[in-house]
Amino acid sequence: MSVRIVLLGPPGAGKGTQAARLAEKLGVEAISTGDIFRANIKGETELGKLAQEYTSRGELVPDSVTNAMVRDKLASKIDGDAQTLGFILDGYPRNVAQVEELDAILSEFGVALDGAVEITADGDIVTERLLKRAEIEGRADDTEPVIRHRLAVYAEQTAPISAVYAQRSALVQVDGIGDVDEVTDRLLAALESFDDQ
Repeated sequence: MSVRIVLLGPPGAGKGTQAARLAEKLGVEAISTGDIFRANIKGETELGKLAQEYTSRGELVPDSVTNAMVRDKLASKIDGDAQTLGFILDGYPRNVAQVEELDAILSEFGVALDGAVEITADGDIVTERLLKRAEIEGRADDTEPVIRHRLAVYAEQTAPISAVYAQRSALVQVDGIGDVDEVTDRLLAALESFDDQ
């Protein structure tokens, strides 16, 4: 049996950092949709070419392409026994339709999701973090209004996803503010609640 979770959290909450740390501690792969897109585009797969058609026009990649990429990635992780499939999904699902598609994909493989973990963070603290990161990395486009807009869009898109998992009693929320190690410990403790279900 291996852990299978969806990791939710606003930009700047440390989701990527925590996904990598959890993956290492739990011995599973952190699967980021951004990484999947880049790998498919670089590998010039059919799905990668399709995704690039949209991204090159500045458009969002449609759910059908994203879903197919996630299905392929998860299928590639199954080594004879789907029960050994473990993962931390970062950046997927992004809407309720993708939640349903993930259910269908996992059902196809004969496994279920353990649950969703949402890293919560105060908007002002996250904005401050992202402004500091923009300054260090030279991201001139990451201004305060842009960051606040991204946070608002995230809240609008993710609230329904959180609600779906909450209705299933499959959502735990973890405070993402504090020392990186403390947050990791909180996340690991939260994951234990899935074992009790």
